[in-house]
Amino acid sequence: MTVPVTVYTTPICPYCSNAKQLLKSKGVEYQEIGMHDMSREDRMALMQKTNNYRTVPQIFIGDTFVGGFSELNALNQEGKLDELLNG
Repeated sequence: MTVPVTVYTTPICPYCSNAKQLLKSKGVEYQEIGMHDMSREDRMALMQKTNNYRTVPQIFIGDTFVGGFSELNALNQEGKLDELLNG
């Protein structure tokens, strides 16, 4: 069983596309949430969970904030992503 993955994105974001493609290539299903579809209150709550991380994508594996595409890709290249995804 894989841990739930949530990806916060914006339209026309190449890093968002890269992150989603990497997850798809690993067969990972994820929930995508558009930052522009969120209320101001929800965006503020998200900023608290990410320590004011301001770029997209913002990727969570379970309750763990991973970061953006660069961090996700680094975890994959280090062989640590599968471990996180599998809990």
